Amino acid sequence: MWAFEKQALQAGYRSVAGIDEAGRGPLAGPVVSAAVIFPLDFAVPGITDSKKLTPRKRDLFFDIIMEQALAVSTGIATVEEIETINILQASLLSMVRAANALSLEPDFLLIDGKFTIDSPVPQQALIKGDSRSISIAAASIIAKVTRDRIMKTLHDQYPQYGFDRHKGYPTAMHKTAVMNFGPCPVHRKTFKGVKEFL
Repeated sequence: MWAFEKQALQAGYRSVAGIDEAGRGPLAGPVVSAAVIFPLDFAVPGITDSKKLTPRKRDLFFDIIMEQALAVSTGIATVEEIETINILQASLLSMVRAANALSLEPDFLLIDGKFTIDSPVPQQALIKGDSRSISIAAASIIAKVTRDRIMKTLHDQYPQYGFDRHKGYPTAMHKTAVMNFGPCPVHRKTFKGVKEFL
């Protein structure tokens, strides 16, 4: 999990940040990205792609990462931005915001996926990076937990949709709720599964 960080360090970089996003697939809520810079002696086993972890494990690792990382930040793109510039561009925008919000300036970025971001910082895109890079895996956990907590807050405003359970993803329960109640202000109105019910 350290191979790509070590390659960057061997190339002369000193501050490597991993970046990942959560929330491209849901029908509701923002897309959230996170950036993480670890110290070289960080050694906590079990950190991997957030999708492979239980909610309890994600919360546990969230606290460890926040405590032990050199820098952690998040970046959000709103539902309005998703609808204006599309979900891919909004995801990349949230990644730029996360990178720019780091308290420690990175000199190299490891980005999950096949696209680099609009940043002057040297960077490498890694497909399935959240399973291949410790920094990206940590960023995936921070992004996922942060977004899940946002969706739980939105559940308090719009309890009829069950956001606390499915976090906005297109489950049968969620799709039935949209059909019965119509979309609410945090639904992505350009997405299939929502636009039919406007």
